[in-house]
Amino acid sequence: MSDTLDAISEPLVDHMYTADPSAHVFNGTLYIYPSHDIESGVPQDDMGSHFNMKDYHVFSMEKVGGEVTDHGVALHVDDVPWAERQMWAPDAAKKGDTYYFYFPAKDENGVFRIGAATSDSPTGPFEPEPEPIEGSYSIDPAVYKDTDGTYYMYFGGIWGGQLQRWQTGEYVEEDTYPADDEPALAPKVARMSEEMLSFAEPPRDVQILDEEGNPITAGDNKRRFFEAAWVHKYNGKYYFSYSTGDTHYIAYAIGDSPYGPFTYQGNILEPVIGWTNHHSIAEFNGQWYLFYHDAELSGGQTHLRNIKMTELTHNPDGTIQTIDPYRD
Repeated sequence: MSDTLDAISEPLVDHMYTADPSAHVFNGTLYIYPSHDIESGVPQDDMGSHFNMKDYHVFSMEKVGGEVTDHGVALHVDDVPWAERQMWAPDAAKKGDTYYFYFPAKDENGVFRIGAATSDSPTGPFEPEPEPIEGSYSIDPAVYKDTDGTYYMYFGGIWGGQLQRWQTGEYVEEDTYPADDEPALAPKVARMSEEMLSFAEPPRDVQILDEEGNPITAGDNKRRFFEAAWVHKYNGKYYFSYSTGDTHYIAYAIGDSPYGPFTYQGNILEPVIGWTNHHSIAEFNGQWYLFYHDAELSGGQTHLRNIKMTELTHNPDGTIQTIDPYRD
């Protein structure tokens, strides 16, 4: 497949499989915190069991198009006392002289929680906390630092991400979803505490609204939230972007507060090769970039992906130009 695929971007890393790139600029260097895909032999299913990742590597770039440095294993599942398996999409943050690494994993009961780890280096290795963040659940933590210095964590993912099992506030084994004409399951947000290792408040829903101000419904598969929350700020507005999952778009919505509500605007990224679509957005040396993945290197194997980046453009009216990852 990669012989005929006319992709707009080359894989940033080709010596291993990587996915779910969370990008940050720390001290003038671009750091990428992705998942590390492996072939574990677990059969594929709708719950994502075949995404059975065990560790994380951190990558850095001094300039776009320059050398990408692999800093080795930053954290392994065996080093996390509470975690059993499936080290899915992570994120990182910096406060003071400390770097914080956030990651989801399943505990001994098969329930996804979100862990935190710390280091004095952006590349790790990271020392994990002995327990997951209290009150955390589901997947895809993304920590946004607002311009006033406040940090917020966004998280959640349906289907294999288990968000649908937390609708009562307690975990239930059964998967239940809203009716198609009811509001879709909402991602979550919580302000981080001063020490960055816990929530300062109970997580609350992030509302995604249509152009008429109504919540996006569960049956609106091309616009409703599935997973992969990310927030960036541009010209005073908050941009909440996310994956639509089974329809494979990276969509976005705009709001006036880090808590939302956010009004749906359209798509940032069209579907990629492979089932998943997961991204981040960062500004580096005056240019905005979209970081994403596809399955070009593995010839389309959904669980063996590779991270990429491309320029992202905000229009004068604040909307974002839609990116097609392939030219044909």
